[in-house]
Amino acid sequence: MHFQRRQLFRILSFAFGSSFISGRNQLGIAAQTAIQPTNSPRSAGATVGHGIAGGTEMEKVTGIGGLFFRAHDPKALGRWYQQHLGISLTPSSYEDSVWQQEAGPTVFAPFEETSDYFGDAHKFWMVNFRVRNLAKMAAQLQAAGIAVKIDPQSYPNGQFARLHDPEGNPIELWQAKVPDTKG
Repeated sequence: MHFQRRQLFRILSFAFGSSFISGRNQLGIAAQTAIQPTNSPRSAGATVGHGIAGGTEMEKVTGIGGLFFRAHDPKALGRWYQQHLGISLTPSSYEDSVWQQEAGPTVFAPFEETSDYFGDAHKFWMVNFRVRNLAKMAAQLQAAGIAVKIDPQSYPNGQFARLHDPEGNPIELWQAKVPDTKG
């Protein structure tokens, strides 16, 4: 199956830093959280450009702090994500720690509302999880009876697989391509 995601990712040159991703009718940014782009300060009265106005850099968000969505059975769905993907459930108190993710690139890309990228037209979001070893993760999920469709093509930014949670929400798994450090 050819994923339309490739339109979005086809020009991503995965390098540890920031890269622009563009596809037909969408623009997103992939950024490594450990390395942020730097902008030189502008003189007072300078025009606004790339988030800088009058010598003051625009305040930016530092990452995604949570993913919140409705579910038919939130407790069961939370347990499914914990059991099969290792995502810790929301703690019951402020003293308990929340799920900590590893630093890495994150793509933020709104899609046309008529896009079939997520599959079911009634689904309005899809989450993409980074994984270290796509083959191992897919085998683990398949051993638990979860259907996983691995895209056989390798892309400049890595490999992908698709699955759905028990409520039919689309999930994408992404094993980022490690940059060649030779040379």
